[in-house]
Formats: sequence, structure tokens, C-alpha cells
Amino acid sequence: MSESSHFEHTIANAVEFSGIGLHSGVPVSMRLLPAPAGCGILFRRTDLDNFEIAATGRNVAKVSYATSLMRKGVLIQTTEHLLSALIGVGVDNVIIEVDNLELPILDGSALPYVEAFRSIGVKTQRRRREYLRILKSLEVREGDKFIGVYPGEGYSVSYKIDFPTPIGRQGFAVDLATRDYAAQIAPARTFGFKEDEAMLRNMGLIRGVSEQSAIILNRQRVLNGPLRFDDEFVRHKVLDLIGDLALAGHHILGHVVAERAGHAMHTALVSRLLKDRSAWALTTLGSEKKQRVKVAARADAALVTA
Repeated sequence: MSESSHFEHTIANAVEFSGIGLHSGVPVSMRLLPAPAGCGILFRRTDLDNFEIAATGRNVAKVSYATSLMRKGVLIQTTEHLLSALIGVGVDNVIIEVDNLELPILDGSALPYVEAFRSIGVKTQRRRREYLRILKSLEVREGDKFIGVYPGEGYSVSYKIDFPTPIGRQGFAVDLATRDYAAQIAPARTFGFKEDEAMLRNMGLIRGVSEQSAIILNRQRVLNGPLRFDDEFVRHKVLDLIGDLALAGHHILGHVVAERAGHAMHTALVSRLLKDRSAWALTTLGSEKKQRVKVAARADAALVTA
């Protein structure tokens, strides 16, 4: 990691997005604004007198086919793709103004966000970033589904999925410290089976889905290819996981492993992690090394003058 990566960051300028909510089907406009150090990721419902909802685990609401936040009955739906992009590019502080209850799905990936952040720039702030360093293993299991977080340097994620054909079993691992997010994770799109469409619509879901916002497949093939990666499905699960774990409120230092998990298990891990104060510690990076260098330099100077 570079020295600048140990400090908090915000976006350099405001940027706007508009589109349709994946599940609600409602049109929505969204504006992201630079925010001061220490602000964190803060949603603001401009249609409800600028009511604010922080992107933290304590505000997690309904979690099934998307991750939603709620405070005092006010909802923000389908936050995971934007949160993933913010973590992926290293943005700590941002105000997100949105004029409806759900974020726009755009192309179903985090790529439009990453491209926008590249265009407007990301600004280093003076406050050192506090990382959530994992001190002991924590696991959540549900039948053959599993997710765990373990001590480790950097922030690495390993994910395995097992879906009906034509997806099958896929696995993918990434270390966010290598800055592979933009190329390897951000372009991966959400997906769904055509056979499930009627059921999901009856549940009030995917009312805004289209061939431009998701990979659609049946039990034989992808209906609106080509895929961006042969294993795009598992890469999107990694994208979702990174976004959901952003609700821990800090960049993680550790290793996350998931198998056949989903939003509910992702956020269950966040909840369990935040409740077990012995499992983690907040730490800054870079300052310790710099201090050791200063001490060594002073010692060398003392030897020269002795």
C-alpha cells in the first residue's frame, strides 16, 4: 500500500447518476458529494427533507435479494453496488443524495461508479484511515452455506458458488490491496434466471430489471450475452460481499471466505463482528513505520555526534 492509502479519501467533485431501481422499478436521481474527513458514507433522502441514514451495520434493514438500510422507518434499498465501488476505489467519506427509496441499478455492476470516480478524481484527506483489523476467526453457517472472517494482512476475499446449469460451481479470490477491483470485480453484473421472474415479480421484486441491467439466463444458456468474464457470476458475488461488508464502517484488514452465501449471511457476519468487540481492533497504518524510521535516524545521528 502507498502512504497516501493510509489516509481517508473523498471524491474530488460532485457527480450525478440517474436510472431505475432494480426492485421498485421507480425512476431515481442520485448525486454524490465530497464529504469531510470522519463523515463516513452517508445517504440523504432529498425527497424526505434530507433525512439522513448512515451506511453502518446498525441501520441494516430488509436483506434478501438486496441490502437495504433503514432508520426511523425511512428506507434506502439496493445499496451494495455503490458501497462496493466506494470500498473498491478507497473512498471513505461521501454524501449520497437520492430522491427515491432505491438506488439506480445502472448496468447491474459497479463499473459506472468506478468510471465516474476516475473521471472526477479522488482526494486524499488529512485524517489517517482507521482499519478494522480482525483479531480472531468468526464464522456464520447455515446448512451448506458458510461465511467467515479471519486474521490476515491486507483485505482478501475468496468466494465459491454452486448454481444450476449453465452456471454450475465457480470460485474466485481477490486481494483488494493489489488494486484489482476496477478491472477484476467492478464490471461483473447481477444475474437471474428467467424461470424465477414470475415468482420474484409476485414478491414485489425485479420490477425494474431489463437486459441492460442484468445477466438473464435459463437452464440452458445466457440469454443476453456475451459475458464480461467466464466466471462473471461468482465475481458479482464478490462485488456484493465487498459492498455488504462496507457496513462494518471501516476498511477491513483480514481474509473473508464465503461459500454459497448471500446478502443475508454477509450482513449477519457484519452484525456478529460488530457485536464481538474482542474480534477486532481499530488501527491506523503507516504511522508506526514512519515513527520507527525517525527513531532510527535519531539514533544514527547520536552515534555520529558521539
